[in-house]
Amino acid sequence: MHFFEFTEEQKMLRKAIREFVEAEIAPKAAEWDEQDACPVDLMKKMGELGVNGIFVPEQYGGAGQGFVARAICLEEISRYSAGLGIAMMTHHMGPYPILLFGTEEQKKKYLPDLCSGKKIGGLAVTEPGGGSDFSGQKATGEKKDGGWVLNGRKCFITNSHIADVTVLTAKTGVDDKGRNKLSAFIVEKGTKGFEPGRKEHKLGLRGSVTGDVVLTDVTVPEDALLGKEGGGAKIGMEAIGEVGRAGMSAICVGILRGCVEEAVKFANERVVYGKPIAKLQAVQFEVAKIRADYEAARLLTYYAAGLKDAGIPCANEVATAKYVSTETAVASSKRLMDLMGGYGVINEYPVGRFLRDALASIPSGGTSHIMQIIMAANTLSGFQP
Repeated sequence: MHFFEFTEEQKMLRKAIREFVEAEIAPKAAEWDEQDACPVDLMKKMGELGVNGIFVPEQYGGAGQGFVARAICLEEISRYSAGLGIAMMTHHMGPYPILLFGTEEQKKKYLPDLCSGKKIGGLAVTEPGGGSDFSGQKATGEKKDGGWVLNGRKCFITNSHIADVTVLTAKTGVDDKGRNKLSAFIVEKGTKGFEPGRKEHKLGLRGSVTGDVVLTDVTVPEDALLGKEGGGAKIGMEAIGEVGRAGMSAICVGILRGCVEEAVKFANERVVYGKPIAKLQAVQFEVAKIRADYEAARLLTYYAAGLKDAGIPCANEVATAKYVSTETAVASSKRLMDLMGGYGVINEYPVGRFLRDALASIPSGGTSHIMQIIMAANTLSGFQP
């Protein structure tokens, strides 16, 4: 077994992204959270750094650095703004299925602009009837006049109002067992009948746009179909299972790192009875727990990303990382808030944002219950350490 170590290229990436984040994101994160405003221009600017297409091969305009590199970017961004982190994470779920399932023509048409920052991506699969019941979608796709006509409504869609290119799923038939057959489509902003609907007012992950996507007789050409007809469930779950959930894990690693750093800063600066509270054993215990949560989530997240880069199936490892990182981000944010006393509930400090963002991360990409179902199924079917 080899000691896990970032490559020199990955260390250089982290340094570059951290410098950018501290200059461009840290000073404005609280404002974006308060106003629930997504800095779209900054997202496009990050395309110049290679963040938008970090895992996309260079031949399609990406940085070609893989999924460990992606986790590094999302951790650094989310240390200050988990809202912007999820906006970027969801953008990645636009180019990923196109890269994996698209034709060469589709890749050349969409990926360069999505990587450069010229266009923002999105994925729309969740519907009002429930996100976990993937096959129960009611949006429809009907063949007509050599193209497709799409109707329906998607909800809880990140980047709903800002995405230029959206990959979405719709019911295009029923199989011989009566189950819905889903297909995936690439739909561009400005297509007639394709409109953003209600915008959600969220508890956390503010600084990203989440809302409805409404399809009213949206007519798209035949080549808007992504992958094979009836292959939409596989495409959607590939994007969510090993990219969406892994992204949420990295976002929560960023939140946890913020908790560690804020705990250290506060404990060293807060003086009670003539000495910093960092000298109190009870406070040291709480700081140690926060650090342990960060290290556990970090190792699980980067291990899963490393498996992804190696081409090894990692749905269970991603689910484990997502479960641990989101739950510990909630626990550590609450622990930090308790440690800070009255200061913990003052919005001048970021801990309240950490807690709200962590809570909002749990249902994003699949709830903790769904993660546990995946983990249990994998374990009960043949656990091998």
